[in-house]
Amino acid sequence: MNSKILSIISALFLVSGIGAQTETDGLMMAKNNLCGGIVLGSNNWNHYWEGTYYRNNQNIGTLQTKVAMGMLNYGVSDKFNIIASLPYVQTNATAGTLRGQKGLQDISLTAKYEFYGKSYKWAYVSFLAFGSVSAPTTNYVADYLPLSIGMHSKTASGRLMIDLQKKNWFFTASTQYTTRGNVTIDRTAYFTTEQIYSNQVSMPSVLNSNVRMGYRKGADLIFELVYDRMNTLGGFDIRKNDMPFLSNNMEASRIGLNFKLPINILGNSGLSWLGNATTTFAGRNMGQSHIVMTGFVYQGDFTKKSK
Repeated sequence: MNSKILSIISALFLVSGIGAQTETDGLMMAKNNLCGGIVLGSNNWNHYWEGTYYRNNQNIGTLQTKVAMGMLNYGVSDKFNIIASLPYVQTNATAGTLRGQKGLQDISLTAKYEFYGKSYKWAYVSFLAFGSVSAPTTNYVADYLPLSIGMHSKTASGRLMIDLQKKNWFFTASTQYTTRGNVTIDRTAYFTTEQIYSNQVSMPSVLNSNVRMGYRKGADLIFELVYDRMNTLGGFDIRKNDMPFLSNNMEASRIGLNFKLPINILGNSGLSWLGNATTTFAGRNMGQSHIVMTGFVYQGDFTKKSK
């Protein structure tokens, strides 16, 4: 069953770089430019991997997750950006007696730095580094998977990326390591592969790799194919007919399509429409998620104008 690894497949992957100047693409926001937007998404699954066993569960039916996320990106300089996001998440199961949850989830803050960029005859090549932290904003219940809205774990991550662009065609590859803090649950004992007498759950770290390629004209017209692979570095399998647990061993391989289109209502307005569709084709202790997202972002230049 899906446990919303790294907060709703991240609401950080859910966005999956849907758009531009995010923590999974090679684009940078120009100095003194601010980009903000709202993204709405839906994630559904009715089959999941219990360990490596692919099955469904009539006590759950279809697990539905809806997300509304606000995002901001500010260009401190042409080479250094700050990105923030906060999702509101609602879950629901179509069968059984388990009730869904809803509420604000985890706020995330990311620093994005292009430390190398150079034009060659064959392409423009850039290398980027990212540092991210996240923390819960509400006291939601984490030990209620798969209907919890998140993990309620503080996280810190680092990502390295290479981006190649030849004319309007590009290729981007990155890898990210995330460490997660302990989670406090509302019981004093639980079983993993052994009995543990504590209300503290030690969370395994997470390794994520991402590859994307496609057509990119500036930062406003983008069509791309995305592959994403996530796995925890530790954990254990869901026991047969049991509920998932926070520290399960989770793996997921996903493919998706992203687009971003400018909306020139009054000339170059700075408004864009973006969208994403993603599906999970392989996993372990995860739901076979099918994700659709759409939203709007607006970018403005806040450079001080001379008299």
